[in-house]
Amino acid sequence: MFLENTFEILPWVQDMKTGFMVRYLQSARFAVVAAVLFSMVVSCEQAEQTTSTPTATVGEQHWPPHAHKFGFDFNRYFVEEGTIKENEFLADILLRYNVSYETIHSVAQAAEDVFSVKELRSDKDYYIFSQDTSQAADYFVYEPNRLRYVVYDLAKKEVEVIERPLDRQRKAAYGVIENSLWLTMMEQGLNYELAARMEDALAWSVSFSHIQQGDFFKVVYDELFVDGESVGIGELHGAYFNNSNNDHYAIKYDSDKYKGYYDLKGRPMEKVFLKAPVKYSRISSRYNPRRFHPVLRRVKAHLGTDYAAPRGTPIYAVANGLVTARSFTKGNGNYVKIKHDKTYSTQYLHMSKFAKGVTKGTQVVQGQVIGYVGSTGLVTGPHVCFRFWKNGKQVNFMTQNLPEPDPMAESELPQYYVIRDQIKGILESIEMDLTVAKKEIALAPAERDAVGD
Repeated sequence: MFLENTFEILPWVQDMKTGFMVRYLQSARFAVVAAVLFSMVVSCEQAEQTTSTPTATVGEQHWPPHAHKFGFDFNRYFVEEGTIKENEFLADILLRYNVSYETIHSVAQAAEDVFSVKELRSDKDYYIFSQDTSQAADYFVYEPNRLRYVVYDLAKKEVEVIERPLDRQRKAAYGVIENSLWLTMMEQGLNYELAARMEDALAWSVSFSHIQQGDFFKVVYDELFVDGESVGIGELHGAYFNNSNNDHYAIKYDSDKYKGYYDLKGRPMEKVFLKAPVKYSRISSRYNPRRFHPVLRRVKAHLGTDYAAPRGTPIYAVANGLVTARSFTKGNGNYVKIKHDKTYSTQYLHMSKFAKGVTKGTQVVQGQVIGYVGSTGLVTGPHVCFRFWKNGKQVNFMTQNLPEPDPMAESELPQYYVIRDQIKGILESIEMDLTVAKKEIALAPAERDAVGD
């Protein structure tokens, strides 16, 4: 009964607020009821005022009080998160948030030299910020990766790329090879980028397709963090690899005159030729003038080195040069041949496809992708047959005494030796149990700070 009459009494309470309460408060009973109802009305008015302020929501989710991201206070906006769908364009998204075609066009033009809308990719996250959902959205924020994000100001028609602050942590790791460098690092939970950086640093001195079980490595590197979350590998400061009991060092060194990786004597790690045309591979067949051909079923000279790798694995030019052939034959399948100078040429057989832009007459540089591993031609499985010419004759690449690059100047060596000794000292301080592959080693503060960024 009390609840049924409540809405009839509310106007009466409103009169009380305007100064006419005295004529109604003639009994203690009505005074108590009036006080209760007066409190209800005030609470209703406060609730109406509160709901007039935008709430930070994403679908049915609610952001925590005072949530911040991308420099925005989420409690001041209606916030909606989404993921770009396949074949979905910026206009498809913004039209759903009352943004006009004219504004979308202007924003796209403003973004062209900053972060083109053509660079938006499916399966990437975006955020919409609106102060009034009945009006056009105020901001579109796109997050291509954890290192940066792009803010499209829809009102001002301006675009800005924001780089997130990075925290670099100096780390060390070691591993014992069971199968391959890549698999060893994956099994330890190390970032796959670390394997790529190690191969890049040692590619001229270690044939990673010819490493053996029991080989081991040590590395000193930076890991990058954003808001406490690992986002990748930074600088690789130094690497050590023991291959068949042979020591190989690569020390990172930057100065006004020199930049790259160097051995302990200050000689460039970067040689005229890479050790192999593919990464993460294994040698499946060697140079052999009397090899029994597995397809032809007869003895036929194998004047190259076969590197087995999954179909689609990139094939790299082992040195700078000019593409003299990009063709197909029944036996070779798709192949590329490169002339490096008046003495040396190389050939890469059985490609699944050629790299874009690689044609006869193209100048290529060392490490450039020229094609992809396949099984075209007379083969039994995906691999690249790598052939090497010296003075017009095919020779065994693995046994060649190839030219060395010019060494570092004598005047530079003292400065280099300071960096070398710091990195080498850290690598040598890593104690290894060769029966256990360990993920990471904690560096002492002095070791962490030994090498400048």
